[in-house]
Amino acid sequence: MELLWLSEDDVRSLLTMEEAIPAVESAFAEHGLGNVQMPPKSYLYYDHGDLRTMPAYIKKLGATGVKIVNSHPTNPQRGMPSVMAIVVLNSVETGAPLAVMGGTYLTAVRTGAAGGIAAKYLARPDSSVVGIVGAGAQARTQIMALAKLFGLELVKVLDKSPERAGAFVSDVRGHLNCDCVIVSDVKEACDCDILVTATPSRSPVVLSDWIKSGTHINAIGADAPGKQELEPSLLRRAKVVVDDISQAIHSGEVNVPISRGEYRREDIHAQLGEIVAGMLPGRESEKEITIFDSTGLAIQDIAVGSLVYTKARALGMGTVLEFL
Repeated sequence: MELLWLSEDDVRSLLTMEEAIPAVESAFAEHGLGNVQMPPKSYLYYDHGDLRTMPAYIKKLGATGVKIVNSHPTNPQRGMPSVMAIVVLNSVETGAPLAVMGGTYLTAVRTGAAGGIAAKYLARPDSSVVGIVGAGAQARTQIMALAKLFGLELVKVLDKSPERAGAFVSDVRGHLNCDCVIVSDVKEACDCDILVTATPSRSPVVLSDWIKSGTHINAIGADAPGKQELEPSLLRRAKVVVDDISQAIHSGEVNVPISRGEYRREDIHAQLGEIVAGMLPGRESEKEITIFDSTGLAIQDIAVGSLVYTKARALGMGTVLEFL
């Protein structure tokens, strides 16, 4: 038996946002239809971060496996990414491991793809101005996906690190056909059509009064218990869509407001997959505020990992290792 090892460089060379978006969209549809197995994430907590395991099986793809991923917000101070991951793919027929691949770039891309898909169904079609709060790796792939689906004209970015914000502006101006500027406060970033929040905050950074009618928000940062980026009163004004109900209640943007009685589970409009599958509506008016609460699903990792594995096999890429 042989195992294929794909490094981060291999994955980066094989994976494009153009291919990731339809792969993730299809996975969400299968989730909405109830055609996947995806146990809740399991967490190990440490003083400076956590480690998560994320298994899934997508019957339509015949793909299964698990991602192991950390979140250590102080890692950049050590010159390391705050999020690092590996993805293991297994054979559905025998359970044998097929591949192990770097999952750090894959995680960023599949998260960006999910944000783009959410905006496709929830943002106004003419959206052209994006606000970014938190200019890390997740924000970059959010913009990559949004640029594939919308005619972006301006990106406004805010980050507590001037260097990180400057690097983000340079990347956007160098790769996308739109302008990008640094703004001085969160309120200014919120004056937009699509707002992306991608911070590790444990208290609201976006206030309800700052959000105008018709805005769509991709809330990316809250992915563990106790994290939140949005003022609870904003949730009550909005149509809230989650990627997965159980994960969102445990660790998404809604987790703190629900635990404190400031928001109700029954007020969640839908899971994104239910909208993608046509079971429930997305945006229904120009004026409504919409929020996508993204926790990150294992089906996204397995769908994109399967895509990468198939391409690698076809192109003869990666390192073959003897397993048994």
